[in-house]
Amino acid sequence: MLRLVMPQALTVLVDIVAWGVFHAATGYAAHRLDDRRLARDGWLLRQRPFEDRGRWYRRRLRIHRWKDRLPDAGDLFRGGMSKRHVPTYDVAGLETFARETRRAELAHWWALFCGPLFVLWNPPLAAVLLIAYGVLVNLPFIVIQRYNRFRIDALMDRRGR
Repeated sequence: MLRLVMPQALTVLVDIVAWGVFHAATGYAAHRLDDRRLARDGWLLRQRPFEDRGRWYRRRLRIHRWKDRLPDAGDLFRGGMSKRHVPTYDVAGLETFARETRRAELAHWWALFCGPLFVLWNPPLAAVLLIAYGVLVNLPFIVIQRYNRFRIDALMDRRGR
C-alpha cells in the first residue's frame, strides 16, 4: 500500500487539521442537504429492533444522564438549528426537529467514515488510533440523535401524526 511519508511533527499537524476539515466538510455537506431528502429515515438512519424506540439507549447507556453535557453545533452554519430544545410541539415543529436529527446524524456518520483515510499517511498503529478517535468522538452524537428522533417519532405517533 502506498503511504505518504512525512516527518512526525508534520504528520501530527496534518492529522489534527484533517479531522477538523473532515468534521467541517461533512457538517457543511449535511447542512446543505435538501429538507426533502431528510423527510424520512433511510437505510442507515432507520430504527433497528434492539433500539426499542430509544428505550435501549436509556436503559443500557443511561443517555438521559449525559446527553445534555455534549456540545451542539447545529446552528454553526447560517440557517442551521440547535437541537438543544424542540422548537414547537406542534406537528410541524416536531417534524422539523426530527429532520434536523437526521441531518446531524448523517454528518457524524460521514465524519466517522472519513477515518480510514488516515491509513494513507500514518503508520498502522497511528491510523488505528485515529480511526478509534473518530469512532469515540462521533458515536455519542450519533446515539444522541437517534435517541432524540425515536422519542420525537413516538410523540408524533401518540398525537396521530
